[in-house]
Amino acid sequence: MTTCEQSLSNPSDVPVYLKLAAVTMIWGGTFVAGRFLADSLSPLFAASLRFLLASVALLVFLLLARVPLARPSPRQWLQLALLGFFGIFFYNLCFFYGLHYINASRASLIVALNPAVIGLASWLLFKEHLSRAKVFGIVICIVGASLVIVSRNPQLLAGNPDAWIGDLLIFGCVLGWGVYSLFSKDLNQTLGPVQTVTYSILLGTLMLWVASAVRGELSIAALASLGATQWISLMYLGVLGSALAYIGYYDGIRKIGATRSGVFIALNPLTAVILGALLLGEQLTLAMCLGGGLILAGIFLCNKPLARAGKKGI
Repeated sequence: MTTCEQSLSNPSDVPVYLKLAAVTMIWGGTFVAGRFLADSLSPLFAASLRFLLASVALLVFLLLARVPLARPSPRQWLQLALLGFFGIFFYNLCFFYGLHYINASRASLIVALNPAVIGLASWLLFKEHLSRAKVFGIVICIVGASLVIVSRNPQLLAGNPDAWIGDLLIFGCVLGWGVYSLFSKDLNQTLGPVQTVTYSILLGTLMLWVASAVRGELSIAALASLGATQWISLMYLGVLGSALAYIGYYDGIRKIGATRSGVFIALNPLTAVILGALLLGEQLTLAMCLGGGLILAGIFLCNKPLARAGKKGI
């Protein structure tokens, strides 16, 4: 059994689980923060600003921590560019433009497929063990996330005839995040999670700004019109939702594997619903609570079988 397949009962894994839970809750909060920017900036320009702030935050973090930037090899530069493209550039294009065709609830439901896609891809590409119990846990997570989203307003899931275009774009987010999660293992071991996140975000940010410039979406007037709420939202998205959260997620992948880390992404819609109720006055329902319970149960099932396997010496 590898170090990435440690048991849930191992006390050393508890901080990792707590960190991953915090990361996914922060990401859930980005839905609320994004609403404050929806009417102020174009999607591509908002994404560019978000990751510009993330880049600055990461560089400041490295400076304060006195961690010098590593010098990647040509092969590592190629890998980092791949992560920056799929995890930052491609993901955000699919996400923001996908929302032009389908609503946020439907998009969140599709993004909730991340754990299943990461788990299956880990099994197919890297031969990571995927037991029946883990598969069942992933399914429960998806069902729970679906129940949470549907419980907000079932009518929001009714798409128009062209909704499949948005579905495909948002599913591109799932594929982009899968690549970002799975193909970081080698770099996490050689460069480390902080260096990997920093370089991938820097490269992805450059791609976003080039795209914004080409499309003519850079606007000083739009920046000048932003209020305090919009700037706070940008800071939350860039510093917490991108820089710190990405470091925490990458560190989780390095310690417990991509599949077990990816399962925690199912907490995103649950957190978004709770924050929506607290900050936007949305009503909590029994279905939301039940869906949240299923998500937590799915996370437990995805990790619990590993403890039994460890006792058998697998």
